[in-house]
Amino acid sequence: MNPPSLSFRARARLSRSAGALLLATAGLASLAGCANYAGIRSDKQPLDVARIDTAQSLPTQGGQWPTMNWAADFGDTQLSSLIAEALANNPSIAEARARLDRAAAYAAGADARRYPRVDGHYSVKRELYSGNALYPEPYGGSWYTENNASLSASYELDLWGKNSAGLAQAISEQRASAAEEQESRLALATSVAQQYNALAREYALFDVAQAEARERQALGQISAARFSAGLDTQVETRVSDTQIATSNTLVSQLQGSITVMRYQLGALLGKGPDRGLAIARPQMQPLPVSALPDNVPANLLSRRPDIVAARWRIDAATQGVTIGKADFYPDINLSAAAGFDAFGFGHFLQFGSRQIQVGPAIDLPIFDAGALRARLKDRYATFDTAVATYNDTLVRALTEVATQIAQIRSIEQQQHDAQAAYDAAAKAYQLAVIRYQGGLSTQLQVLDADRALLQQRQTLVTLASQRRDQQIGLIKALGGGFDSAPPPRRDALDAMTSPT
Repeated sequence: MNPPSLSFRARARLSRSAGALLLATAGLASLAGCANYAGIRSDKQPLDVARIDTAQSLPTQGGQWPTMNWAADFGDTQLSSLIAEALANNPSIAEARARLDRAAAYAAGADARRYPRVDGHYSVKRELYSGNALYPEPYGGSWYTENNASLSASYELDLWGKNSAGLAQAISEQRASAAEEQESRLALATSVAQQYNALAREYALFDVAQAEARERQALGQISAARFSAGLDTQVETRVSDTQIATSNTLVSQLQGSITVMRYQLGALLGKGPDRGLAIARPQMQPLPVSALPDNVPANLLSRRPDIVAARWRIDAATQGVTIGKADFYPDINLSAAAGFDAFGFGHFLQFGSRQIQVGPAIDLPIFDAGALRARLKDRYATFDTAVATYNDTLVRALTEVATQIAQIRSIEQQQHDAQAAYDAAAKAYQLAVIRYQGGLSTQLQVLDADRALLQQRQTLVTLASQRRDQQIGLIKALGGGFDSAPPPRRDALDAMTSPT
């Protein structure tokens, strides 16, 4: 159905209406001072990473940034599979994905507001008019059918950029949600890797405990032989029995710990405890010496998902302030409708049943008891909060990287010293056993050497596990392979504090 063309007279009326609209707009804009945002501003600024002192704590070392497949660097294919399984099933990831979908839907809605809206309408109404009311005979007391069909269109003139800012805000929120989803994925992946590393540590300690139990069994055989030869008393044999039982207790304790950690891994995978029991023994390999990439502070802005998300939140809050300022100016909407309206069906689509409506609408806040100013202050508070969150996130991220690399360096030195201590303890234990077999020393000296050797073995296992754990932490601190173009840098002071 095409609406009939407008007559010359109708076009003249529309031209006069357009002129009146422009005059009204100018007049209303001049009244905008009645409700204004004078004095509402913010002096908060995002930290400039170039002004943060990191030269000593984060030196350039020529290292590589983590890749998205960083788990494969540990040489254990099962670890990569477990991380992929956890990411596919964990509820926290599903929640982050739902937030991202909601942000995308909001952005689509904000984009739709920038375009005209067209609606079609049709209604048919059967009505009995009262014979004792408004309508005289022959209408009063009779039934009539009214048909109405129309096509209407409306468009909001975005003179002050409110709708465009709304779209930009929605896109920034969507990008922030996308970065937050990556942060959730990284946190889960590193949690799985660290739990898997803890399981590897318990297995290594289990091996140490079993080796210790075998050595104490051998020592018990030596004590029994010496007792048979009359060289030892029952005291030494009973002490050997006690040491053997203690070693077996430690083996059982570690077996229980391994089972519990399997259950915990099953939970991280989003499965039941039986899934954890199906996990094979970890085969994680040590990573090479860690080295920081070049220019960590500046590059971290695009590689840490939490920093990227915080920066997009600032951009979204900036657009929110733009929207808040635009609320003080007139809203101008253009609308038009054309169609047919008639009683009955016989004249419904005839030329004489046509109806056309065209007209602008202008809304201007003049006095609202401070409601608009309050809303704008709230938007500035949101901006200040976003800046504070970003600044805190940036400082915390730089500190995490520096802390992780310092701990790795410390552990590497401890490993060097612990290896020297282990070599000495192993040699001392061998000599003590030989002397004990030859009757040149007592059992007490052997037990002292044995305890020192056990401690050094456990220390080496613990330090190796801690080093892997800190390296996983460094991978997380460096963004875990995430890389996103940073949000557009804008001078927030100029954008936020100068009323226009």
